[in-house]
Amino acid sequence: MKSGWPCVTCPNRTSGFCGALLGKPVEDASSDEQPNWQHYRGARAGEQVMVRNQPCERVFVLCNGWAFRFFQLSNGRRQILNFVLPGDLVSAVTVFEERPHFSAQALTEVRLSGFLRSEVQTRFAMNPGFSATLAKSCVNTINDADEFITALGQRSADERIAYLFLHLMRRIAARNVVRDQRYRVPLRQQHIADAVGLTPVHVSRVLSQFRDRGLIEFSGGILHVRDVPELERIGTLN
Repeated sequence: MKSGWPCVTCPNRTSGFCGALLGKPVEDASSDEQPNWQHYRGARAGEQVMVRNQPCERVFVLCNGWAFRFFQLSNGRRQILNFVLPGDLVSAVTVFEERPHFSAQALTEVRLSGFLRSEVQTRFAMNPGFSATLAKSCVNTINDADEFITALGQRSADERIAYLFLHLMRRIAARNVVRDQRYRVPLRQQHIADAVGLTPVHVSRVLSQFRDRGLIEFSGGILHVRDVPELERIGTLN
């Protein structure tokens, strides 16, 4: 086995995209080697890891840290499309297209695993199980996008922010043990604003109202939810 192959001990190795692509670890460790069509890269917080309309020959999965996909508008404004958590594909679109329609940036220090697109496409064509996993990822992405568009288009500021927090809480809880309703959410108010279509000042006002009402405390990258039912009442779409 190649020394230090991170996938051997990664908790996401046996699930999702990586699990379908790499398979489960084998009992004979000598045959469980890093494939030559995979490589790793790191990025500092704030570093751009994908550029809109620029060719990229690899499909990236986030190994650790947080990242986000976004559009940069000509007037300097930014729309965050979604946040990428460990184990996530940066985008399923990149399996099929070499020029992403979005950009992606590291929110924290991150590590990414890049798989050659040509190899991924070959396995997609040959492996029904992998095809099903990739299709599920695409469906989940579309469903999340539909909900987010609804939240942005039809909901008030406090409903949008509550929805975003609930969405992230569910995703974090699926990956980690959550104690006392405390979640590591390394977002600044600018990130929240760019995700939900508000100004940072408006976000600050809503977060202060949530704190005063005893719903949440959000400080130092930790979201402490004190009243889950009320947050769900505000943020849930149906």
